Amino acid sequence: MPGRIEDYALIGDLQTAALVGRDGSIDWLCLPRFDSAACFAALLGEDGNGRWRIAPLGAQGQCSERSYRGDTLVLDTVWHTPTGSVKVTDFMPQRDRAPDVVRIVEGLSGEVAMRSELALRFDYGSVVPWVRRADHQRVAIAGPDAVWLRTEPPLPMYGKNMRTYSDVSVAAGDRIAFVLTWHPSHGSKPRRIDAFEALDQSVQDWEEWSARCCYQGPWREAVLRSMITLKALTYAPSGGIAAAATTSLPEEIGGVRNWDYRYCWLRDAALTLNALVSGGFLTEARAWRDWLLRAVAGDPADLQIMYGIAGERRLTEYEVPWLKGYEGSAPVRVGNAAAGQLQLDVYGEVLDCLFLARNTGLRDEPHAWNLQRSLMEFLEGKWHEPDEGLWEVRGPRRNFVHSKVMAWVAADRAVRTMEAHPKLRGDLDRWRSMRLQVHAEVCEKGYDAARNTFTQFYGSAELDAATLLIPQVGFLPATDRRVIGTVQAVRRELDYHGFVRRYSPDSGGVDGLPGSEGAFLACSFWLAYALNATGRRDEALELFERLLAVRNDVGLLAEEWDPVAGRQLGNYPQAFSHVGLVNTALALTGLDGRTG
Repeated sequence: MPGRIEDYALIGDLQTAALVGRDGSIDWLCLPRFDSAACFAALLGEDGNGRWRIAPLGAQGQCSERSYRGDTLVLDTVWHTPTGSVKVTDFMPQRDRAPDVVRIVEGLSGEVAMRSELALRFDYGSVVPWVRRADHQRVAIAGPDAVWLRTEPPLPMYGKNMRTYSDVSVAAGDRIAFVLTWHPSHGSKPRRIDAFEALDQSVQDWEEWSARCCYQGPWREAVLRSMITLKALTYAPSGGIAAAATTSLPEEIGGVRNWDYRYCWLRDAALTLNALVSGGFLTEARAWRDWLLRAVAGDPADLQIMYGIAGERRLTEYEVPWLKGYEGSAPVRVGNAAAGQLQLDVYGEVLDCLFLARNTGLRDEPHAWNLQRSLMEFLEGKWHEPDEGLWEVRGPRRNFVHSKVMAWVAADRAVRTMEAHPKLRGDLDRWRSMRLQVHAEVCEKGYDAARNTFTQFYGSAELDAATLLIPQVGFLPATDRRVIGTVQAVRRELDYHGFVRRYSPDSGGVDGLPGSEGAFLACSFWLAYALNATGRRDEALELFERLLAVRNDVGLLAEEWDPVAGRQLGNYPQAFSHVGLVNTALALTGLDGRTG
């Protein structure tokens, strides 16, 4: 059985990532990329769908303690047993050619009998590989995939029930490394790494990277851990940042809102860029901006809301019926059909991101303005239309207020860029006119004067937590009574035991799907941000501290929080949640870099 979502810690090599449970089992790993098929898929099924557990022999429960080693992504898990204590160190070194998962068992006191149990199952748990011995190692092959398992020093291994085992007793001071390496089955055997040297190098790499964090405020530990998590979700070859490391972790236990988040969403762009720049990580900010420019290049009419981690456009969605789903939450989905939706807000997010990049000193790319101008010219003729909105509804299109606000953002950023750089080509007067038109329409059709709040879509009585972003993007100042009224209304009507839902579950939902969901963590951070902006700092601080308490023992957040069951929900770890944490901490510290 998989653990609770918050029972997992993350390790990764900046091209993929694995989830390690408190019971010592790696229950999720896709190789060689975040969006590749999983070879460990027990997280979404059963042990027989693939996992790798290293723990004291006979141990049925969870470890005694665990933590990341300093400001790194190297995980130390400690077990105290009646015969002694042992530590398992898990990490993935930044790869040379082949991805490696390294697990080092170290005796701390006494003597502890340990067992490694490896069940490799390729293609999301559906393919059992052929395993054979080779040079004191095991090599597992099926179709395009090959995985090698070895130990330093060499240990006996044996097979049983389609699994590979190794048993060893470790005394104080003993260190034994298990190394699992993937490569294409048609290729040559990958180069062996020295596991202990790789550990030292990984610690050094992460500590050097973390030392670049310039945030020195009261929440440095939480901010830096969130930045490390964002870095871990970065696909280094392209600079794209995956929304999460997983697919199909449910927004409701037993429900059907199970989506694949191993891709890059455009709407994350400006908020993520702000977090990276304000945290001092300019190299990552530039790489994220450059990924964005490559991904959206082409016909503006073909702009997607999300892309693959290298900029791929085809994200065909299908179901994986042989996996029963996390705690029975089916279906398990691969790919994401929302990539083909019309979501007009992404044009605003793209132009806002590039505006922010220019204003924060990132070197401007020569073709960037031409691209922005093309996006604006397309949006001019499109912003009046209804769309699916940022919550990716799978029902009828509507005139979502947030989408219109972001269309205003697009026009505003284009106008302000041209005003600051008069040599740039573009129709300044027409864009100014569009900015005025969008603003007037939103204030007329998207605002409920009787209740003093902006609504979810034109003519709707429902609320939307996305309207909390209105002051953050500069549509209206935080002192405007309509903003203050919206913040109060969202806080009152979308409250869920002290946190914030995206929209009311009593409305029948806008996504056309049955069931409910938890509190949306990014929206809860937006509320803390908005409360601070509207002068209610003490309440903002109280909410922010409550959100920090939701993090698991190693500082990670999923997409949602169930305050009734007291557990995390949704894909994990969620970049959008960690971006919300960083940006809210910056705002509360007075260091927010937003220029909206």
